[in-house]
Amino acid sequence: MNSLWWLALPTLLLPVWWHRKKRVQVKAELLASARFLPSTQPKQMRVWRWSDIVLLIVRCLLLACAIAWLADPVFPWRGNTVIVADGTDGGWAEREVKAAGYEEAARLPLPANAALAWIRAHEREFKPDARLLVLGDVPMPATLPQFGRSVELRTLAKPAPQVEAHVAIFSTRAGEWRRLFGAQDGPLRVVVDDGPNPKTELIVWDRPDAPPATLHVPLWWATDAGAFVELAQSKAAAGIRYADGARGRVWVSNAWPPGDPAAARSLLETWRELHYAPLPYTAPALAFARTEVPARAYASGALCDVLMLALVALFALERILAHARRR
Repeated sequence: MNSLWWLALPTLLLPVWWHRKKRVQVKAELLASARFLPSTQPKQMRVWRWSDIVLLIVRCLLLACAIAWLADPVFPWRGNTVIVADGTDGGWAEREVKAAGYEEAARLPLPANAALAWIRAHEREFKPDARLLVLGDVPMPATLPQFGRSVELRTLAKPAPQVEAHVAIFSTRAGEWRRLFGAQDGPLRVVVDDGPNPKTELIVWDRPDAPPATLHVPLWWATDAGAFVELAQSKAAAGIRYADGARGRVWVSNAWPPGDPAAARSLLETWRELHYAPLPYTAPALAFARTEVPARAYASGALCDVLMLALVALFALERILAHARRR
């Protein structure tokens, strides 16, 4: 933990000890009658004197500043806060704020996928009695987060945005393939074009001859493995053989086009899962209770940058004073 660095404060005694140098002064007093007295050795008086007081102060400040920078102190300054995920409907957010009694709370916009992690990393900045409300379509994390204070999450599940996938079909059975793509529902909308274009993401090659070498797309569906030489060393997954080549990735199956709805649904789901990023699952409304589990890593405090600037300035001043003392 960073707070353990405060145990290094006793090291401030090192420059104090270094600057308190020992001075030896011989003091002899001559008397007229000294010749009649027994001879004695001169007395030595040891006197402790401070040297270079300004340099001592600068070095102590430099050491204290370094310890404070390593300890990373954070003073709680945030009060009640409403964290609004980017893209959240403003009207809905204001209604939720009023319903929860957060009218006077500060607003803090954050990306939806980073809102909960940000709270966990910046918990030290909130006052002990601060309340937090998170609004928006925040994705459900893989594990339930734990916070050192109560946090309320309210979500508004919006329909997933439509994504268009452009497809070109080269087949004598184009009608069957069009019916297959027409059955696709959900956020992925398939647009069957008359031919390849810059937006084409998938080409259905239901022909025995090889496609032109100049035709490149991210994904091919083929029904004849002989049309693609790269399939000679193909691998298999989910009942589909696949290989990567100069024209793009190739999927092949001699059972295409699917002859029943279950096979068609399985092919479309496999395409959506393997070729497109998974859609985030919006977390339900949750109320996180306070736990005593500390975070693995906290964000640096607001004083970290200030302490670093002070550290650099004090180091430069210490070097100047030390050089001036030697001259």
